[in-house]
Amino acid sequence: MLYQILDHAHSGFRWVVLLLLLAAIFSAFQAWQSGRAGASKMSFYALMAAHIQLLGGLILYFISPYVKFEGGVMKDAVARFYTVEHISMMLIAIALITVGYSKAKRAANDAARGKTTFWFYLIGLLVILAAIPWPFRSGLGGNWF
Repeated sequence: MLYQILDHAHSGFRWVVLLLLLAAIFSAFQAWQSGRAGASKMSFYALMAAHIQLLGGLILYFISPYVKFEGGVMKDAVARFYTVEHISMMLIAIALITVGYSKAKRAANDAARGKTTFWFYLIGLLVILAAIPWPFRSGLGGNWF
């Protein structure tokens, strides 16, 4: 029961994270091109949403029936995805977003802040998109919400 509630919350909240990341990337691009401030609040909201999603994912990691801590995990595509690939890629993406936010705070001007946020958040978003168990990825049991 707890697993199903958290799984649905985690799957649904992904859309909030993706939308906030897209908004932050768009805002950062505008700040980069115009040289004016404006990307910091949206990038902060995206950072917080990504970290909230990470916390939910870490809880799920230890209660999920798909995650296995025994021999033969690498031979089973679904167990390998959830036990190794998904969490590794998501941790990398969160690290990229966090580093991008930190570097942007220390940047010399608004254009540099926008450029830094844009690239780090964009790469983080691409990693996240690659690591999501989309419904069209056969056998992973993903859902839209």
